[in-house]
Amino acid sequence: MVQKTRRRVLMAGVLAASGLAVSKIAEAIPNGKLTIALVLKSLADPFTLALSSAAENYQKHFASQFDLNVVGTSTELDTPSQIRIVDDLIAARTNAIVLAPADSKALVPAVIRAINAGVIVVAIDNPLDEADLAAAHLTVPFVGPDNRKGALMVANYLASKLRRGDEVGIVEGVTRDRNAQQRTEGFRSAMDAAGMKVVAVAPGDYAYAQGKAAAATILAQHPRLRALLCGNDNMATGAVDAVRNAHRTGSVYITGYNNNPAIKPLLDTGRILATVDQFAARQAVFGVDVALKALTEMTRQEDISPFIETPLQLVKSGDR
Repeated sequence: MVQKTRRRVLMAGVLAASGLAVSKIAEAIPNGKLTIALVLKSLADPFTLALSSAAENYQKHFASQFDLNVVGTSTELDTPSQIRIVDDLIAARTNAIVLAPADSKALVPAVIRAINAGVIVVAIDNPLDEADLAAAHLTVPFVGPDNRKGALMVANYLASKLRRGDEVGIVEGVTRDRNAQQRTEGFRSAMDAAGMKVVAVAPGDYAYAQGKAAAATILAQHPRLRALLCGNDNMATGAVDAVRNAHRTGSVYITGYNNNPAIKPLLDTGRILATVDQFAARQAVFGVDVALKALTEMTRQEDISPFIETPLQLVKSGDR
């Protein structure tokens, strides 16, 4: 909860278009007012929309105390636009940026520029690259789940449906992203511990089409495959269609990650075995709250807690 006695942050408005010019951002932000920007990836993605909606709803409850500026890109992999957005917000003298990085490494230089300009930066959804930040002697707090733990949850459940020696494949998110790497690490660890064989790992870039293509390739190369572990629900949905096209529905298990509302019918029918709810709303609200507290209490970037863990929950086919 935001306390009136310690927080007074005034609004810049909601800016949903990617690549906004500095002049347009500046026009929307009253001079001399504290501002927080929520910088997201593709605004067409269900998970990103959940982040945006939660943050905006949170702001409405405390409209007299702070306002929010939400900015996103047009596609999941539009890293240059996200970098440009961060630089534009620095130029507009934004006080804090809550960032869901499109690329864990590529966003680090822009984040360094922001911190050096006095902007508080908090990461949500996808941690920034720790080695690159350490090289710059900077820290950026991460508000979000333990992605490896979430991957272990769903992979351990899958293992209960398989036999030792079964072949499985992994459809990974954006390979450079730390959250994708952590999920793959969790998938591998659970499969290794259960005696399964990970025979393929292919990038699906967190998108339906790429996930479908990656799943189709794995299926074609491994006719004895028993399961596909997917780094998010978009790719899992693509994998469902790839399995159907390969005439292997019912013989290949599929798992997802995110618990997007759109996959509920696939869970209900068993075409997706399980997914992980990582509670987008809590990530967005907690991230904004951490940034707001840092501003109003004048906490230095390096003194903010480095990891604020948010919950995870396994969602299985047939759950109500």
